[in-house]
Amino acid sequence: MLLLREFMQTFSPNIKNDVLSGLTVALALVPEAVAFAFVAGVHPLTGLYAAFMVGLITALIGGRPGMISGAAGALAVVMVSLVAEAERDFGAGSGPQYLFAAVILMGVIQITAGAFRLGKFIRIVPYPVMLGFVNGLAIVIFLAQLPQLQSHTPVGKWGWTEGDWLAGTELYLMLGLIAATMFITFYLPKLTKAIPSALAGILVVSLAAWGLQLDTKTVGDMASIAGGLPVFNVPLVPFTLDTLWFILPYSVIFAAIGLIESLLTVTVVDEMTNTRGRGNKECVAQGTANVVTGFFGGMGGCAMIGQSMINVSSNGRGRLSGIAAALFLLSFILFASSLIEQIPIAALVGVMFMVVIGTFEWSSFRILRKVPKHDAFVLVLVSGVTVLTDLAVAVVVGVIVSALVFAWQHAKHISARTREDSERKIYDLYGPLFFGSVANFKELFAPETDPQVVVIDFRNSRVADHSALEAIDSIAERYVALGKELHLLHLSEECRRMLKKAGNLCDVNVIEDPEYRMALDELA
Repeated sequence: MLLLREFMQTFSPNIKNDVLSGLTVALALVPEAVAFAFVAGVHPLTGLYAAFMVGLITALIGGRPGMISGAAGALAVVMVSLVAEAERDFGAGSGPQYLFAAVILMGVIQITAGAFRLGKFIRIVPYPVMLGFVNGLAIVIFLAQLPQLQSHTPVGKWGWTEGDWLAGTELYLMLGLIAATMFITFYLPKLTKAIPSALAGILVVSLAAWGLQLDTKTVGDMASIAGGLPVFNVPLVPFTLDTLWFILPYSVIFAAIGLIESLLTVTVVDEMTNTRGRGNKECVAQGTANVVTGFFGGMGGCAMIGQSMINVSSNGRGRLSGIAAALFLLSFILFASSLIEQIPIAALVGVMFMVVIGTFEWSSFRILRKVPKHDAFVLVLVSGVTVLTDLAVAVVVGVIVSALVFAWQHAKHISARTREDSERKIYDLYGPLFFGSVANFKELFAPETDPQVVVIDFRNSRVADHSALEAIDSIAERYVALGKELHLLHLSEECRRMLKKAGNLCDVNVIEDPEYRMALDELA
């Protein structure tokens, strides 16, 4: 009952806006899904079925209403390696079957991540990494459109090919139609918001191309999108441990890329709509969608930031927008393929170029000189790695670099104030004690010249990890070796319990000693 109530509350704040926005998204999904299927080395319908099923299921049960999911380029560029390796090792035609099996396992991993509430770890992604993610994906979306200006079917990473570029009248005509679509998409909202401007741009340019009989590339030139309903099939692979070990590494990579892109897109849409999605619920939805699509001949997918931007900018806010997009896409496959195949590619490229302009954080150029240099470096680094490799690698690299910079900076923040009386010397410690600051910590003390009784007060410090415990033990050993007394105050009970040499030197103060858990236990 609670789930039904939540579904109805997020179904649609405006049915007209959600349906029209869904239609716009569906039109934009067609060439993207076909192109990404080519990139992955599978049949175009494999990409279209994935866009339909992943989009529908995540719209129904996902944690972010208004976000669009489907066959994504970030996954396609990794899937091509699995398909090629399976074809080489297991024979021609086996690639798609092993891909379907890997997608099912990918879904299981994603469901497990959601069940264990791992979606919360997206919070550790720093803001410069978020900016780099958005900018990198905007560049990737832009690069994915450029092969449409070539005369051959797009293949390879992001659709790049050795094919000839369009030239002469054919090129100028396509550029003109792209510009016309972008003009309508940009300026129509200033006149009316009755229909999504992107949909209006597609319709106007398509009607102009049909009416004037313009000789320009259409969706049908990429591939036929005609087909039937997806059919349930168990992947035709041996159910052995060898198969599991073959697909497992790919499935883990797929799952990581899919969850990272989906959760980061959730964050972007949250900021655009001033609402908050549910990351763990989205993990489960993405996993469920991929399990289903693997059994129905789809290539799997994740959130698509480009289509999500189209949806949000077209005022698609509820679950109905994603449901409508998926159902429209299925209707194109079943009933309207001949009509959709006549849509000029230029119209859809124009819409995606507007998505690029809207997605890219142009303000990042302005803030590069204002933010710390390491943040600017991380922003540029993540953008570049996203383009050159894939999103998962880029985000992991960005988080690691940010964490190392953080550790380096905070390693300098540990200090001690000393005070002496007639009987002892007291070190009042300030700042966090962790792996990055242990070297500076050890330099604060002078066991050889200190008096017979020394006190280290941790009231204003915190022991963070195992390296810190070892550093305390090391200092204790030095004082004990000189026959001096060392007392450690205000350590947590857990710290005292885990210390070896210094454990019996801790003065227990039940009232004042802090109660906190070590970071290493929290992560265990």
